[in-house]
Amino acid sequence: MKFVIASDLHGAAPAVHALMERIDRETPDRVLLLGDLLYHGPRNDLPEGYAPKEVVAALNGIAERIVAVRGNCDAEVDQMVLDFPCLSDFSQVWADGHLLHLSHGHLAGNSPDRPPALPQGSALLTGHTHIKRLELVDDVMYVNPGSTSIPKDGCASYAVYENGTFALKTLDGETLLEAGWE
Repeated sequence: MKFVIASDLHGAAPAVHALMERIDRETPDRVLLLGDLLYHGPRNDLPEGYAPKEVVAALNGIAERIVAVRGNCDAEVDQMVLDFPCLSDFSQVWADGHLLHLSHGHLAGNSPDRPPALPQGSALLTGHTHIKRLELVDDVMYVNPGSTSIPKDGCASYAVYENGTFALKTLDGETLLEAGWE
């Protein structure tokens, strides 16, 4: 299985178009979106190219491949325009014998600071902080793909999962870091 993993799109059309190009090149089985898809929220400045309707059209174009969870900037009204479910606080997918637990990361019990109980060999995929993370802790992989639109660590990014390995990548496709359970 191969997944492209992204978070904190915040309605930024140029960043989402760059992500769509990466998705075309990566050819994943699924696209895992970790919340904050359309709006920037009161704590963030408007991202460059803020155009939620354009982002809706781009995401709806690949709706059948998306698994998404709700972020703290997502609202019920988003579900009215998106063609895929996006209001769950968490979701889980299995890949290559590994449980991948998806959440935005802002709620206790689904955040890196207060994680859910996960079996060894699992992964906790979260966004929210806009800061990339790829770290194995007690045989659970902690993955944050960073943000495509408002990176707080200076580099717009996404992640890829394939064959038991995660890679953090820039929106240009440059691999920054790779890690797996072995």
